[in-house]
Amino acid sequence: MKLNKEAVQHAKSLIHDGKVVKDSDWSKQQPSADEENKFLKNHDWDAYGEWYLGIDTDENKETKGRHGFPYGDFKKVYRDGVIAAKQRAAQNDYSDIEKAADELLEMIDK
Repeated sequence: MKLNKEAVQHAKSLIHDGKVVKDSDWSKQQPSADEENKFLKNHDWDAYGEWYLGIDTDENKETKGRHGFPYGDFKKVYRDGVIAAKQRAAQNDYSDIEKAADELLEMIDK
């Protein structure tokens, strides 16, 4: 699993534009499989990947399994989603993803 730099830039752009949800329960807000499929009907895999801070380079490029560490709902960045990504990255020793999530949190909390 490696850092998805395009996703980080996408998240920063959304944060800069104020497209952030600061108070939510991420476990209830993260996209379901149906919502992911709906998004993929109207967007390509690159657009889908912009919503995930991690890329599993061992997985096929056009599969959901390639993407990890979601941070938003295909519309906005969720603060709790970024926190969840940071915590999971730390638990799995993905320091580059953890650091990127920390940077996003700092931007959100400014």
